Amino acid sequence: MTLPLISIVTPSFNQAEFLERTIESVLAQDYPNIEYIIIDGGSTDGSVDIIKRYEDKLAYWTSEKDLGQTDAVNKGFARASGEIIAWLNSDDTYLPGALSEAVEFLEAHLEFGMVYGIAYYIDRNDKILGRFPMGQISYKELRRGGNAIAQQAAFFRKKVWEMVEPLDPSFFYAMDWDLWVRIAGVTPIKFLPRAWANFRMHGDSKSMTVANRCWPEMVRVHFREGGSVFSIMYAKYILRRILEPVMPLRMKLRFLRFSIEERLRGNRSGVE
Repeated sequence: MTLPLISIVTPSFNQAEFLERTIESVLAQDYPNIEYIIIDGGSTDGSVDIIKRYEDKLAYWTSEKDLGQTDAVNKGFARASGEIIAWLNSDDTYLPGALSEAVEFLEAHLEFGMVYGIAYYIDRNDKILGRFPMGQISYKELRRGGNAIAQQAAFFRKKVWEMVEPLDPSFFYAMDWDLWVRIAGVTPIKFLPRAWANFRMHGDSKSMTVANRCWPEMVRVHFREGGSVFSIMYAKYILRRILEPVMPLRMKLRFLRFSIEERLRGNRSGVE
């Protein structure tokens, strides 16, 4: 049987330090039918030279000024011809076997329009810092402000994308969460406890510098979907605004707990 084509889009802008590792993580997948597209926003840091080294393995690439990450993903998906699509940012990476496992699940379970797996937080040197807090989530839970989907480890059907497209170009941070809300509104989605991706945390990443822009955008989605100020979602938003100064500490504590758990797991393995 012919394996379905999967299209991967990488939006990129001045991420030369990480871009090659991203590209190689896609090209090293054991899945044979990949359409890889890179949309660069006019980088000036050597990214274009890196892309050119791999252009014979790319279905398409461009480097031109755009309106940012959301615009780049929309451009990439407009060119994608795969039955299954995903995007991987230019500082993140896939883990071995991710595409094969995602396609295998979607081919075997036609009732699901999207599948997502486990993603690990990594630092700029690829050291694992922690695990993204993932799990099965529903449309109702998303509407309440739940966020258990790592964009790096999510794959969805092109026909589902065509039902809800495009990403909102006015969003800077929560464009992926907005997409999950819209996708979950039209199709069942599934979490698989499989390690599929790495989510890089570094000094220039949005997750480290402008995470405070996330919840205001999520609240915009809440009101767009008919939500009220008298809701769990809005209460979470107010609480988040109050606790914003200590949120970076929460992330550090999450990484510390993961480190301790891994150390204890290693000690138990040594005893056994």
